[in-house]
Amino acid sequence: MLQTVVVGGGIAGLSAGIALRRAGHIVNIYEQSDMKHEVGAAINVPPNASRFLTSWGLDPKLSRFVKARVLAWCDPFTAKVKETMSYEERAAKSGGAELWLAHRVDLHNVLKRIATDPAGPGIPVTVHPGSRVVGYEPRAPSITLASGEVIEGDVVIGADGVHSLASETVLGYENRPVAPSHYNYCYRFLIPVPTLQADPETRSWNADIEGKIRVFADNENGRRLIANTIHNFVGLFYDEASTYSAKREDYLASVDKAEVLERFAGYHRSILAVMESVLPSPSLAFHPVPSEANFQAYSHHNQAQAGAQAMEDGAALGIVLRGVSTPEEVEERLELYQNIRRNRASVIQILSNVGADQSHLVYEDLKEFLVEEDIPTNLSEITDFNFGYDVVKVSSEAVHQLTETSTPPPNRGINNAAADPRREQPGG
Repeated sequence: MLQTVVVGGGIAGLSAGIALRRAGHIVNIYEQSDMKHEVGAAINVPPNASRFLTSWGLDPKLSRFVKARVLAWCDPFTAKVKETMSYEERAAKSGGAELWLAHRVDLHNVLKRIATDPAGPGIPVTVHPGSRVVGYEPRAPSITLASGEVIEGDVVIGADGVHSLASETVLGYENRPVAPSHYNYCYRFLIPVPTLQADPETRSWNADIEGKIRVFADNENGRRLIANTIHNFVGLFYDEASTYSAKREDYLASVDKAEVLERFAGYHRSILAVMESVLPSPSLAFHPVPSEANFQAYSHHNQAQAGAQAMEDGAALGIVLRGVSTPEEVEERLELYQNIRRNRASVIQILSNVGADQSHLVYEDLKEFLVEEDIPTNLSEITDFNFGYDVVKVSSEAVHQLTETSTPPPNRGINNAAADPRREQPGG
């Protein structure tokens, strides 16, 4: 049994906490916020995450998730549907599970509940809100809180987000994002259904919205707007005049509504009317989208895989550290974890810098992490790559190969996501 210290109580930190708890370890999570005023927009919970989340005890419907039904590609200038894809069929075919649409706060709340639930397997995770970490000592290993208190453990996990002090400590330098080559800005906003219903120009957005995602792509001018079921909008574009190198990613920074309308000038009137409905004026979320160089970035907007990768990271960590009790084993298993996760997460990050219909733009970058015959080149292949990955199976097989046990790992294929969360299993 290890004393594990996790820095960061977001989706990544809570997922790691759940998996480590299920692996039989003691987990303490240190989070700088008070965790009483969580914020966020929409988030996808795709099959590659929902498979093991349900085995952890997550009930999507009780958690107020909505099952994704349709992806519609729309003309941004006429607002007419050009092409559709059944997300229900694709998720079942590629991932053997369902794709869910959620509010980030709802996902965060249910992960926190699972992590701390006394009725769950293992020792409940202890969460320490209001605990800002100001220093790391990898050799101990330990962390130092703003209060001056030093916390030691057998292993320290950095899940402290895009401005990570943990990664800076490990690397020995600040892990700054570099200027992306494609989309480098993102506007996000949420609009209540009644607000759209009250305006004749936006009322149509409320028709047939259950489980539907709409993409209004203007690839010629490097712009796209993505609209989801709960009226979560994401506007992506590239600005050549940007002073990106001087910026830090900020999820809560504001921008004037007029600027957003100017960026998407020419889009259909019903789309612009939605943007005009956002109140108050400087309330849209804005941040530069980090490039593939920022391994800890959460801005996987084009693939909607950010949260899923954070949760995959946590699941893998629990599996590779199951049964580990000595410092020597920890080092060996963390090296294995790096081998399991680096290429997978890097490919997702690179693909996330372009649309699912634009993978050709990053083909050369992907060759560093995948052999050419495995590189996804179209929407169908990318969906298969994203949804079909089974982190539980991959991690379990890697541990089995490392330890050379005589008993093969249990069959944790993609179709048994609803396994009893209290049953002993290698799922983290």
